[in-house]
Parts: sequence; structure tokens; C-alpha cells
Amino acid sequence: TSYINNPLHHVRSPVPQGRRHTLPASEFRSLSPEDAISVFEIEREAFISVSGECPLHLDEVRHFLTLCPELSLGWFEEGRLVAFIIGSLWDQERLTMDALTLHKPHGATVHIHVLAVHRTFRQQGKGSILMWRYLQYLRCLPYVRRAVLMCEDFLVPFYQKSGFKALGPAEITVGPLNFIEMFYPVRGHSFMRRNSGC
Repeated sequence: TSYINNPLHHVRSPVPQGRRHTLPASEFRSLSPEDAISVFEIEREAFISVSGECPLHLDEVRHFLTLCPELSLGWFEEGRLVAFIIGSLWDQERLTMDALTLHKPHGATVHIHVLAVHRTFRQQGKGSILMWRYLQYLRCLPYVRRAVLMCEDFLVPFYQKSGFKALGPAEITVGPLNFIEMFYPVRGHSFMRRNSGC
């Protein structure tokens, strides 16, 4: 039908103006070193306001996004980073101080260093959704057996809702902060492998 000859539509353009070249409304993708500054700005605001400490400094963010970008996941809305996870591989049962800075390429454990959500997008369930997407993604990586993280006591229920189990107090302390170490079994459930959608 012609828009010009239809009196109901003569003022309307068939393609809404300004929408032709927009970025996807919502996109999940691995991060790259070019994302490091956006990542660090969100992380710094999220953690320093709560604990005074950042899990990863800017050079460490760049380090992991260069060595193992495939173990990160960013959530972008209209091209803007709103939440992210950064991980690396680890090769021992429990985390040690070395796990904070090292990537062990032959490890079968993903150490989740940080999950953070931009302040204007908090209290919307985005952290839980992102973690669910990340854990689904890890199931598609054949070398990954489990995921581990450490968090403060008040975050334990959040991670338990995502399926993590507490291992007990972490060996690692950062300044005055103590942590609980938690793990998630990525392999070992046959239904997960069958229905993973990889």
C-alpha cells in the first residue's frame, strides 16, 4: 500500500526516522581490553562505596580481558555497558592469593573475580540474570568443570539463589575483609549437558 495515497498515513514515514542504525537494545558478549575503562568505572563505584576495596584494579582488568576475554561477559543496552562478569581459569581446589592475579590456562575451574552492575541499573534483577547467562555459557566450554568465587557474608544468599554452595571461609583476606568461598558444579549433571543448548 502507498502511504502517500492513504489519508490515514500520509504524514507517517514507513520506517520510523532515526531507528535504522540503532544498536541492539540488549546484547550479551565477551569483553575486550577496549572495554576495560567502562568495566573499571562500574566496578570502582560498586565496590569502593560498599567495602572501600576493588576486586580488580584497571591494569588487572586489562590483564584478564587480554589473556582470557572468553571468560568474561558484558551486558550492553543500546551499546552501553550496564553489567559484567570477569573470570579466569584456576587449577586448584581452593582459591589462594595467586588466584587474584593469575590465569592458569590448563585449569578446569573458572574463578569469577567480579560481578558488578552499573548503579542506575541495580535492584532490577540484572545481576541474577547475568550470572544465569554466564553459567549457561560456561556449560558450553568443554574444559570447565566448576566455577568458584569468594564474597562477603551478606552476598552468600544472592549466590546461593544462582546455585552456588558455600565451601567455608576463604583463605584470602583483603585488608580487613574476610570472604566465604563458594562453588558451582558446571559439569556432572547429565540434564545440563543434554539441555544446555550449546
